[in-house]
Amino acid sequence: MGKIFTKSMARNIFHGSSAFFILLFLVLTFDTSIALPERDHRENITEQVAKGKTVWEINNCIGCHTLLGEGAYYAPELGNVYKRFGNNKEAIKGFIKSRSKNGMPGRRSMPQFNFTEEELDALAEFLKWTSEINTANWPPNIQG
Repeated sequence: MGKIFTKSMARNIFHGSSAFFILLFLVLTFDTSIALPERDHRENITEQVAKGKTVWEINNCIGCHTLLGEGAYYAPELGNVYKRFGNNKEAIKGFIKSRSKNGMPGRRSMPQFNFTEEELDALAEFLKWTSEINTANWPPNIQG
């Protein structure tokens, strides 16, 4: 048989691995604090983007959709919907307007919210803004 595993050996392994992971945590925290300012685009928030966020929240879009991975997984991811629709806000607005009054028969689908043109513009601008966030290429495919 080999050596006996002693208390001092266990203590040394504990302290060594603890020091390693604390150091690793500090290095990753420092790296993140350097990288985040380069990815920030809060200065691009306009009044219309803020209004679109309000429309998003009031109508509980996140109850069905995900936005940058947060929310419900019932309906498609909308963090990259602007890119999926060919960088076209009019296409997004047209899709939202095209929903039937009661959804599709026989299945649950997105209802018609009867947004005003101003609300549609704001919502499309908000979705465009979210698509411009540097998510480090996540999701890896355009379908979300």
